[in-house]
Amino acid sequence: MKDIVIIANFVGGLHGTDNNRFPYLASMLCKDNDVELVASDFCHGEKARRTNIYNFPFKITLLNEPGYKKNICLRRFWSHYVWGKNVVKYLKSRKKPDVVYCAVPSLTAPSKVSEYCKKNGIRFIVDVQDLWPEAFQMVFKVPMLSKLIFAPFKRWADQAYGNADEVVAVSQTYVDRALSVNKKGAKGISVFLGTNLETFDENVKNNFIPKSDGTEIRIAYCGTLGSSYDLTCVFDALAILKKTGLTNIKFIVMGEGPLRKKFESYSEQLGLNVEFLGRLPYPQMCGRLCSCDIAMNPIMCGAAQSIINKHADYAAAGIPVISTQESQEYKDLVDSYAMGINCKNGDAEALAQAIEKLSLRSDLRINMGKNARRCAEDKFDRKTSYREIVGVI
Repeated sequence: MKDIVIIANFVGGLHGTDNNRFPYLASMLCKDNDVELVASDFCHGEKARRTNIYNFPFKITLLNEPGYKKNICLRRFWSHYVWGKNVVKYLKSRKKPDVVYCAVPSLTAPSKVSEYCKKNGIRFIVDVQDLWPEAFQMVFKVPMLSKLIFAPFKRWADQAYGNADEVVAVSQTYVDRALSVNKKGAKGISVFLGTNLETFDENVKNNFIPKSDGTEIRIAYCGTLGSSYDLTCVFDALAILKKTGLTNIKFIVMGEGPLRKKFESYSEQLGLNVEFLGRLPYPQMCGRLCSCDIAMNPIMCGAAQSIINKHADYAAAGIPVISTQESQEYKDLVDSYAMGINCKNGDAEALAQAIEKLSLRSDLRINMGKNARRCAEDKFDRKTSYREIVGVI
């Protein structure tokens, strides 16, 4: 039996219905080990202090973080910095664990914790969820200036990756980034964020919404309404189709973010049939997603994302995906399973053609949907895929 500490800023609401990687992993590990999840007392998704925490079968320690109101702001970086210092302070106050499993991002905690583990001979494993500062740099359009501004963040990331004894990541792209600066000859594995298909299917059953009778084509988007996601291009594509007479399309948007009002205003300006549902509890989102005909994955040009949360849910729903994502890893996955259509990034005409093709061909939607579900069973089912992470730990 090992003493395992999992450190992660972003663990969902900890309400027991979230689809977060780290409580799920902790639940698997605690059957044979002493497991402690160290998280922030500030919930990123809700932008509020954590309340109504579920009674998980492992220890949870919440450490203070100042908090912030916007996803991209100076206060957020300060907030993560303070939380990182509090994590190291806490580790020094408890008995030394056998293994520290640390999520990246954020960056301050992994950087400082990696040094603590190195000094104390503690096995240190990173789990790369997103590429920071690369994800933030795309927001700043002045390359040299953004490179200068984010230089300290890159050093923190490189330090965490460099000190890792093992690297786990949500995509091979992220594994390769971490190993490129690793100093220990660590091995790396890619395990998609995924979802538990049994839970997903149960959520759909308990939140069932019938599909349209064929008179309406429903397109779904799930995720953040922010600068990494090109919903504007989707609206432009729908406007093109509206002019050609294809007017039976409804775009269902599930999620919150800083650009919601902008997206709402633009879709209204174009006179489109768009429903903004806000952030839904995960079980409800599953039911709503499965009532749709097509999933939309509109990632902005230059975005750092590779394999992300929504990919698992889209595949699990068994509906075809239309994607503008530039990540070769995800494009290859879509093509190899024939589960959707990859489009040129930022090209509304190409996006309109893909939407029209799937809207007019129910046979293609059905076949691609079956392939998507097969991909979910092969690549995204946590019940089997996370065993590889458990083995590494």
